[in-house]
Amino acid sequence: MNGIIILDKPSGFTSFDAVAVLRGLSHQKKIGHTGTLDPMATGVLPILLGRAAKALNFLPDTGKEYVASFRLGERRDTGDITGEVVERSPAPVALEALEAALPRFRGEILQVPPMYSAVSVGGKRLYELARKGLEVDRPARPVTISRLELLSYDLQTKEGSLRVGCSKGTYIRALIEDLARAAGSCGAMTALRRTSACGFSQEDAHSLEALKALAAEGRLEEALLPVEGLFALYPAVRVSPAQATRFQNGGGLDLARLRGVPEGGLCRVKSPQGLFLGLGQVDRARGEMKFVKSFLEGEG
Repeated sequence: MNGIIILDKPSGFTSFDAVAVLRGLSHQKKIGHTGTLDPMATGVLPILLGRAAKALNFLPDTGKEYVASFRLGERRDTGDITGEVVERSPAPVALEALEAALPRFRGEILQVPPMYSAVSVGGKRLYELARKGLEVDRPARPVTISRLELLSYDLQTKEGSLRVGCSKGTYIRALIEDLARAAGSCGAMTALRRTSACGFSQEDAHSLEALKALAAEGRLEEALLPVEGLFALYPAVRVSPAQATRFQNGGGLDLARLRGVPEGGLCRVKSPQGLFLGLGQVDRARGEMKFVKSFLEGEG
């Protein structure tokens, strides 16, 4: 079984738990996922099976989108509702104050990762230090917020929700804390749902129950999407039969004999019939399309 299954991860499961369940359903040893979701989070988790598991190192940065719920007036050690309250701010927060704070967090910003995260500092995972009651300085890292929209806010409960489009490595918990601080309060995330990742949306996702039902009927492959979908942002270059054979054998292709080749970067190499052969890298200096990776059954 080779391809992608888009899982709608349920709350209470780690991403590793989800992979373990799909490994059992698919009987596939080679399996992975494209990006960790915290146990409390739900939503889009692309699962890569078979040869698709080799795609991780070649994925384009498509960004991700989330809908996050928050509560102002309290901060927790984990940054979300699962942690202990470490700060309270009883003062009301006006809708206007929240809306006024939003623009400063759009675009490229510097974000300090939370202590409860998998980021390594000094060779130690931050969450390992946090569980020991330790807090260390963490260097701020650049992230990009392509979309930040306030969906709802209740002045009485100080609860609301945001839609966030962001780059890889963005911590929504930290964004909510920083936004709350900018609005004159403190805050914590109360729920998180990933609505899109790797070019796939929640409309493409299957619940765990639905996948179990398909597997029980021997129809799990109906949920399988082709690996090429992961690379939809890369331009496609169609080659001749002879070029396809050369490429499948790991050989480079003469750029002068190809049409529609971009100036640089990775490309989807396709056969004359439109079959996805694999990824190639444009090397203008050498005048060739270099072989990068094949995703065909039995290829390297």
